[in-house]
Amino acid sequence: MIFDFIVVGAGSAGCIVASRLSESGRHTVLLIEAGGEDKSFWFKIPVGYAKSYYNPKVNWMYRTEPEPNLGCRRIYAPRGKVQGGSGSINAMVFVRGARQDFDDWRDAGNPGWGFDDVLPYFRKLETHARGESPWHGGNGPIHVTPMRGATHPVSDAFLDACNELGLPLNEDFNGATIEGAGVYDVNTRRGQRSHSSAEYLRPALKRANLTIEREAHARRLLVETDGRVSGIEVMQHGRARRFSARREVILAAGAVDTPKLMQLSGLGDGATLFAQGIETRRHLPAVGKNLQDHLCASFYYRSKKPTLNGDFASLIGQARFGLMWLLKRSGPFAMSVNQAGGFFRGSPEEIRPNIQLYFNPLSYRIPDNPRASLTPEPYPGFLIAFNACRPTSKGTVTIASPDAADAPLIRPNYLSTQRDIEEVLQGSRMMRRIANARALSDWVEEEVSPSKTVESDDKLLDYFRFNSGSIYHLCGTCAMGSDPRETVVDARLRVHGVPGLRIVDASVFPNITAGNINAPTMMVAEKGSAMILEDAASA
Repeated sequence: MIFDFIVVGAGSAGCIVASRLSESGRHTVLLIEAGGEDKSFWFKIPVGYAKSYYNPKVNWMYRTEPEPNLGCRRIYAPRGKVQGGSGSINAMVFVRGARQDFDDWRDAGNPGWGFDDVLPYFRKLETHARGESPWHGGNGPIHVTPMRGATHPVSDAFLDACNELGLPLNEDFNGATIEGAGVYDVNTRRGQRSHSSAEYLRPALKRANLTIEREAHARRLLVETDGRVSGIEVMQHGRARRFSARREVILAAGAVDTPKLMQLSGLGDGATLFAQGIETRRHLPAVGKNLQDHLCASFYYRSKKPTLNGDFASLIGQARFGLMWLLKRSGPFAMSVNQAGGFFRGSPEEIRPNIQLYFNPLSYRIPDNPRASLTPEPYPGFLIAFNACRPTSKGTVTIASPDAADAPLIRPNYLSTQRDIEEVLQGSRMMRRIANARALSDWVEEEVSPSKTVESDDKLLDYFRFNSGSIYHLCGTCAMGSDPRETVVDARLRVHGVPGLRIVDASVFPNITAGNINAPTMMVAEKGSAMILEDAASA
């Protein structure tokens, strides 16, 4: 079967690309998705992400290789394996990132990707609950809802504690500045998850020129003798199928599976491909390099006053929250568990915010056991988590074998720079200062972990090494830039030296952004789609 465009991956980016390319009706579009349809009720209700956290039917459930600086632990890295991708299973915190993040993209040799260039695409994808403004869109597909005014009292105490310490308060992390303490926005519409599958793809699937093939696992790209990519081969229900593209194949499989598919197809570092017995069709040494992620750890507190633990742990409390959601689309089931937080300078010498905090009025452990469930601690509690905004450690994604069914080797190389270690200590000290401020210390009965006995730099660092985990913001593995020796795509997201192939997903990030990366991934999809259509019109 032949289409004008083939989009590989129906995730946060791919759903947008497929929708925009099919919008005019002039182009035929095929969307390939390895998972099934996101029909379950649990994809709609925000708190339902707990049901997909360890569900292999909708989650690739990847793990890193043993991380040498984290006690040789294999860190869990969930990735969506369902229509909507990771946007169907995430916690929905909507943060664009700092202005400097995108100006750094531009300054890395990518004209048109500075903050002022990308802001129109952020606004294009958004309908903000407070209406259109210079910072927000008012008529876009993704609905964004502030949680301010609906947070738990202990979350409000966190904000008071920040204010008490002289830390700035921020009404809108997606406004003029990202710095300060505040309440997060979430991508929800009337208490339901608002993501690219629901808002872009489902309406688009009514178009005759858009076709989706689900449960179709991409095996390799079809590369012609002249080096042009002309299509894709997938395995679907035990049968190999091939699809051809007249114009382009667009990879939107994410920061793990996009470089994996490139390498399986002979597009990557020649030595890596040779070691796996794969013929090099194009030597692209940066494929799978530059992997970046946010690494976080949580401090746990026992509370003197009730938090959400009791209600989430009891059937009566869950029933009450369920009724609130069913009747009014409100309450904790309609929100992210990460209610408050912010972006702070870990020391007075920092030139910009470098530490992100998440404040959660629910104290729970995430068990490293697929058979376990996410359950609250058996006492009133809350937690504060933190990560560096722009970690400098970089890793790799490489294929484990020539077999597409095998998971790739993910090596983030966490905490491999002195800068990242310094920021661990900055973040740890900052969380302690906030917890000890009067407004929040009035709630604190004790610091459960790491506990007050963990005080020295060495002990705090050890706590982080053995208790940290990914916050699931993997990106950068097919970075955008002008030098094909160090990057994979150009500023128009075309793969260097490979006609007919583009990449439009988080793998093109030259550097990780401050905050959660789902919003910037969707922005890349909006801007990338516009570029593809511009180039098609001028061809």
